[in-house]
Amino acid sequence: MNIYLHNTKTRKKELLEPVEPGRVGMYVCGPTVYDRAHIGNARPVIVFDVLFRLLRHVYGAENVRYVRNFTDVDDKIIARAEESGREIGQITEETSRWYLEDMAAVGALEPTDMPRATDWIGAMVAMIEGLVEAGHAYAAEGHVLFRVRSYEAYGALSGRSVDDMIAGARVEVAPYKEDPMDFVLWKPAKAGEPGWESPWGKGRPGWHIECSAMADALLGASFDIHGGGNDLMFPHHENEIAQSKCAHPEGEFARIWMHNEMLQVEGKKMSKSLGNFFTVRDLLDQGVPGEVIRFVFLGTHYRKPMDWTEKKRQEAEATLRDWRGLVAGAEETGPDTAVAEALADDLNTAGAITRLHAMAKEIAANPQKDCFYEKGTFLASARLMGILTEELAGWNAAPGVDLSAYAERLGALREAAMENKDFSAVDTLKAALIEAGVEVKMSRLGVDLIVKPEFDASKLEGLL
Repeated sequence: MNIYLHNTKTRKKELLEPVEPGRVGMYVCGPTVYDRAHIGNARPVIVFDVLFRLLRHVYGAENVRYVRNFTDVDDKIIARAEESGREIGQITEETSRWYLEDMAAVGALEPTDMPRATDWIGAMVAMIEGLVEAGHAYAAEGHVLFRVRSYEAYGALSGRSVDDMIAGARVEVAPYKEDPMDFVLWKPAKAGEPGWESPWGKGRPGWHIECSAMADALLGASFDIHGGGNDLMFPHHENEIAQSKCAHPEGEFARIWMHNEMLQVEGKKMSKSLGNFFTVRDLLDQGVPGEVIRFVFLGTHYRKPMDWTEKKRQEAEATLRDWRGLVAGAEETGPDTAVAEALADDLNTAGAITRLHAMAKEIAANPQKDCFYEKGTFLASARLMGILTEELAGWNAAPGVDLSAYAERLGALREAAMENKDFSAVDTLKAALIEAGVEVKMSRLGVDLIVKPEFDASKLEGLL
């Protein structure tokens, strides 16, 4: 199956043709770990998790290498340590764990590699040394800066010229800079700040060099896909390209650049001042299942702005309840071709979901049909998108509610009714379960009972 992805660099959809035939390398910018991930942080995670799943489906899990970094040294982290009185290592260890737990809760697989910036300082220093030797960077007052004008293609990704950038933005003009657009590769460490020895004195890396060094070390000078939110396009990704291409002029760096759009809440930009800012953990603690969060995100194409609304949450929860009931007892087969093709067309998740709705409607409309295979296909198709997985199961059942005895009783009554042709007892128990807020699904494969939001356990008393 061919995969086509929109390349930010060329402004067009392109066929994915791996640098190394049969193997794919992907780098996605990860979090700066100083606090909980807000809901907007989850969008690139879910977007590129779907791509990771698709790549594994097409190329085989062993042939896909997905790298997503942790920035664990940064001004925000240092500030958090100072205000809290805690050690930086304690903060980054805790928040990294939070991040992985929250992203797992929305169904994200862990990447192949999750490098921490502090483990790759040596590689960063080596890359900076090479840039200085080649004339692309210079040392000044304990800093090392990249000469932006030494890379002629600077601005191609974001579609801006250097002069336009200077004219249209407030740029920090430090006295040690040769040019206002030059950016920091290495900075001196202040008293009490973390630092590492280097040819330019004790200091720490700038933000942009981290990703270039780790991508080069783990994926090589040329690899297939680089992703992240479109807020990173400039300056972060623009700077990554410049320093990586100058450090390894023989390489392509990333062939395809992918950027997801931002997230809004009820039609407004998310902000603490508007009271619509919340973390993934906030939603989970409020009882919103991670699978529901994921499904809402998948309903909008990754290159379009996404609006989180309460209505979408409710609709997603209702749909997933129905779908989980539909596939109860089914065994996963292979995914539907139309679903896989939608995903292979620049991650058209909305199109894939439309196809899943059509499949679910057909299966539900033919309860007497032998549709076990169709259910297996439906299940595999959903799981290709990271929904209806075993890892995300359980939220649709009320805590502490065991309906197995009712399912067994209804199954026994149904079996007896098939012999004596009297279904009155079956209908009576089924109606009582429905009245109690239990969805009843019966097929030749058995009886499935699904707890609905309006479930009332008191109405089950005396039914057995």
